[in-house]
Amino acid sequence: MTHTLLIDNIGELTTNVGERLRDAAVVVADGAIAWVGASADAPTADERFDAAGRALLPGWVDSHSHLVFAGDRTAEFEARMAGEAYAAGGINVTVAATRAASDAELEANLTRLVAEARRGGTTTLETKTGYGLTTPDEVRAAQIAGRHADAVTFLGAHVVPAGSDPDAYLDLVTGPMLDAVAPFVSAVDVFCEEGAFDRAASARVLDAARRHGLATRVHGNQLGHGPGVQLAVEYEALSVDHVGFLSDADIAALAGSWADGRRGTVATVLPACDLSTRMPLAPARQLLDAGVTVAIASNGNPGTSYTSSMAFCVATAVLQMGLTIAEAVRAATLGGAIALGMHEDGWRDPSGAIQRRVGVIEPGARADLHLLDAPAATHLAYRPGMPLTAAVWRAGTRVV
Repeated sequence: MTHTLLIDNIGELTTNVGERLRDAAVVVADGAIAWVGASADAPTADERFDAAGRALLPGWVDSHSHLVFAGDRTAEFEARMAGEAYAAGGINVTVAATRAASDAELEANLTRLVAEARRGGTTTLETKTGYGLTTPDEVRAAQIAGRHADAVTFLGAHVVPAGSDPDAYLDLVTGPMLDAVAPFVSAVDVFCEEGAFDRAASARVLDAARRHGLATRVHGNQLGHGPGVQLAVEYEALSVDHVGFLSDADIAALAGSWADGRRGTVATVLPACDLSTRMPLAPARQLLDAGVTVAIASNGNPGTSYTSSMAFCVATAVLQMGLTIAEAVRAATLGGAIALGMHEDGWRDPSGAIQRRVGVIEPGARADLHLLDAPAATHLAYRPGMPLTAAVWRAGTRVV
């Protein structure tokens, strides 16, 4: 028998499908949103939760993280804060620690980090491989990630491992390694950047992904102007992430990918990473004004963004990147869902189960809900850094 839950007395409801509602209510049934409207019109339900005038949002959709790892890079962070520039090669420190860790150690750390994200309101999470960089280590990372994340991305093309021949490693990534990991992932990513993979090498990775029928993503334009954005648009990647250094041509290419109602390439901004690496904040305002779909994600990882706080990222987007609170919340929820291809019904999680759309609060969507201990979403930026998560439901089940 279906159990129904009424959440009413919502002071402000952000649905991402229309205007914010006041004095609203939501009914949840079978893990999905069954009804949305005014509290005064709410139907009866088996159970009632009084939101007590607080704000309700979709759960955060964190579309970019690197959470299967071991080790610590505190010393690197301290050096960066003292003025040392960030370089991609620091990833090899985490690679060594991750290879040395047991499966149980990697899973325990991932479980801890996912629980932290849940406590902050994240209900949908992507994470990547990329800290093993051998075939067995990349496969085990994908398998471990698949037990805890909603989407798993193969990032064998993260950096060339220390001591490896670049050409031989690229052959491995695009051949036997991808063959082995493909059953456990839904997308392939590549770090298209100086110190990692150039345009030609990145194109080979994306071509290999296409041959396996996998979606593509690109790390691009993080450390300087480069080919990542143009490559992502050319290959119709789901997203290009970082985008801190953009030319007018890059922005035009991204905007053009959305023209005429097409599903283009999402520009995913990672403000916590920009702050940690002391890079310029990505031009999210300029991207939105040009008509680009923008996502905000945590980039949770041990080297450049050791946080899963989407609330922190949203506050930064409002206070320092020029977004309105509505734009930032949408980018951190529906924007992330679009970047993952989860904004429509029918996507499959790593177990193969078919899932409902996320990032919105409307009938038929998965009931992923984030109740703030505040009367309005504006408090996310108005009271930055404060623990404002009061309750979290994922697929209709309360998890916080």
